[in-house]
Amino acid sequence: MKGGGRTENVLRFFIWNMYLLGKTLDELQQIVKDLSMPTFTAKQIADWLYKKHISNIDEMTNLSLAYRKLLKENYDTGRIPPSNSQRSVDGTVKYLFPVTDGHLIESVYIPDKERATLCISTQIGCKMNCLFCMTGKQGFAGQLTSGEIINQILSVPESEALTNVVFMGMGEPLDNTDELMKALEILTADYGFAWSPKRITVSTIGILPNLKRFLDESKVHLAVSIHSPESVERCSLMPIEKAYPIAQVLNLIRQYDFTHQRRVSFEYIAFGGLNDDPTHAAALSKLLKDIPCRVNLIKYHAIPGIQLPASNYEAMITFRDYLNRKGIISTIRASRGEDILAACGMLSTQKNSKKIPAFAG
Repeated sequence: MKGGGRTENVLRFFIWNMYLLGKTLDELQQIVKDLSMPTFTAKQIADWLYKKHISNIDEMTNLSLAYRKLLKENYDTGRIPPSNSQRSVDGTVKYLFPVTDGHLIESVYIPDKERATLCISTQIGCKMNCLFCMTGKQGFAGQLTSGEIINQILSVPESEALTNVVFMGMGEPLDNTDELMKALEILTADYGFAWSPKRITVSTIGILPNLKRFLDESKVHLAVSIHSPESVERCSLMPIEKAYPIAQVLNLIRQYDFTHQRRVSFEYIAFGGLNDDPTHAAALSKLLKDIPCRVNLIKYHAIPGIQLPASNYEAMITFRDYLNRKGIISTIRASRGEDILAACGMLSTQKNSKKIPAFAG
């Protein structure tokens, strides 16, 4: 982060501290204690925020008028609606959200038969600079708070219909671990959304210390972006390979149980003539052979200024079938929202970077 970035990020977290959304039950209990309100009101506030999905404090009708007035004098809910949306020909919808300091983030709603998935962001931009990703080319402007993460889920029009949430939007979730873990607690705790962890997937490129914490402290599904089984080649695509080689990431994953409630999958963007041939398929199957997992093959979506070839469908089928014969479940993920720049690797708010006022309900 350059220049005033650190000050800007501190300001964001200071502002969001005045919002109730994204607070854990422990934090809400501290708030009501500080305001000399009864302890049980913390659970009531959590219920209004995370179960009843209210937008303003006046809707908390089982709190007395005096307590609601006291809350409003010190806090707001933090609900921020999207400022814009785009709909794809395939039904995918991309939402543009203002965040507290006037930056913007994107979320993507993906309807698919009985499933309704929301792909959400954890950062404004990204530090990781993967070669094939528009978010990385945008650069990094700040961490999202747990409230800004949760707000995406509550504030899309399809919120009540969601069956799944994937942390695969803008940013690297495990580069914002504290706020990620708070959001996951709220989504799965009895006092919060009370969702099954099986409804949630967190995607990462593999930041080892934070990955261990994530695996120890949560039960949600894991998706790891791998994109090549060869270290030197992966490093040319994903600079993170220098700091945390995929071999070390896999060694950590092998220490956890992915045979029952939790699932691990590996995301593999197929580049034509680069990583989509039988040699790579064989190397990938060897690398993953002792890990119960799934491999999702993904079409490469071209981004400006990057000369990478896309694999053809026939090569992807051959790659998929090889992995399946080796006992590794492999599928080709359907491309969704490419026409509105909502597909994998295409999220970016750089063109909309002019700051706009953010607002809350």
